[in-house]
Amino acid sequence: MNLPASLSRFVFVLLFIAISSIGFAQTYTVTDLGVLTGDDYSTARGINATGEITGAVGSDRNNLSDIFLYSEGEMTSLGTLGGNTGIGNAINASGQVAGYSTNASKTYRAFLATNGDLVDLGDLGGGSAVAYGINDSGEVVGSAVTSNGSNHPFLYSNGVITDLGTLGSPSGTDFWNSAQGINDAGSVVGTSYNAQGNFLAFLWSKGTMKSLGTLGGLWSEGYAINSKGQATGIAYTKNQQAHAFLWSGSKMTDLGVLSSAEPTSWGQAINDSGVVVGFSDFQDTYHAFVYSGGKMKDLNSLITAGSGWVLVQAFGINDAGQIVGEGTINGQEHGFLLTSN
Repeated sequence: MNLPASLSRFVFVLLFIAISSIGFAQTYTVTDLGVLTGDDYSTARGINATGEITGAVGSDRNNLSDIFLYSEGEMTSLGTLGGNTGIGNAINASGQVAGYSTNASKTYRAFLATNGDLVDLGDLGGGSAVAYGINDSGEVVGSAVTSNGSNHPFLYSNGVITDLGTLGSPSGTDFWNSAQGINDAGSVVGTSYNAQGNFLAFLWSKGTMKSLGTLGGLWSEGYAINSKGQATGIAYTKNQQAHAFLWSGSKMTDLGVLSSAEPTSWGQAINDSGVVVGFSDFQDTYHAFVYSGGKMKDLNSLITAGSGWVLVQAFGINDAGQIVGEGTINGQEHGFLLTSN
């Protein structure tokens, strides 16, 4: 049967749309990172270009007894700095891990692990420190207590720990000021209080710190930065709802939330393509999301239905689009790896 030309064109358009939709529908395969012997809980926090992952395992989220490195399908313990708590927060292309651990005195200390050897990075005079980010040169950022009891963001580079200062946070206070992410150019993002007592996301570069602003509200926090200088985090709107943001070219974009009934989302990581992952309030819990092409998508809708997984929080993404975080699988809280199909 020959269709009229106009109808043929219409059918072709419908087929093209259907095929295009299938071709561009991103889905993921979930890998359970598991736990170490004797543990029940794991969380994945960082992933590098080759798919190596770091995080922590323990009896539950409040008892993280081992920092781990996951490579080639195997989870290995990196131990701690002598205490009973530790977590790997970031990993670079060389497999170096940055994070924090308690020592034998139960004090929190920032560390850099190279080839499995954990090195205490020191502090800013106040006795404790934590680390959150690392770049491919092995530079580490985090927060440390100063000699007057304040928390300040720091940069660790070539064996030296440097105070990055604040946006005006009064000295001698307990305000939380922290560096969270660093790119290969040495640009740092984090959070600092200003002189008015408001916490704001900052960008530090070449000795200068500036605020990234907000989404119309009073506060913001910076969590990650990519090689292009794009950053993500959380910022408050005019009605004081906290939303994930993408900061690019001096402009802050509201990434929204997964459900209009829920007020909050967090941008946790960003890759060099500008893809952001994080999590959002969702029906009395959190759901992990991916933001790409101007849209926020629930990662739970992009995995096989009936898998047993609830993907709760996404913390890391590499340039291949692999995503790590934590969720529940058949009632147990485990770290996960998502790989695109």
